[in-house]
Amino acid sequence: MKRILILNGPNLNLLGTREPGIYGSVTLESLEGKWIAYGKDHGVEVTCLQSNIEGELVDALQAHGFDADAILFNPGGYTHTSVALRDAVAAITSPVYEVHISHPDAREEFRKTSLLREVCAGSVSGLGVAGYMAVMASLVSVEQ
Repeated sequence: MKRILILNGPNLNLLGTREPGIYGSVTLESLEGKWIAYGKDHGVEVTCLQSNIEGELVDALQAHGFDADAILFNPGGYTHTSVALRDAVAAITSPVYEVHISHPDAREEFRKTSLLREVCAGSVSGLGVAGYMAVMASLVSVEQ
């Protein structure tokens, strides 16, 4: 069975209440249920993790980054600041897809820099929470 890790960084646990005009009104728990169900329907084991702590995100990348068929990673605010996360993505063999709910390039100037993008297999932003499913659907269709 194929395995996908969906890893979410800081403040994504607040989906549904955090700036709904930018991030929508659906909760992370609800999304995780949908992603897991989609995986089951397509013969893919989906694991979902979220942490506000940079080191825990590094640990998750290292723990899953050599056996997952893909990792969907929304590093949140660490996108723009974390060399440690960049190095962790570069060190693993699983392809990592950077996912953002908003479109950082259309927001504040400091959000326009991603330290991770160039070590990722791909990047999706600005599609809202549907961006996660777009990447998963693409991975499932390519692998079938």
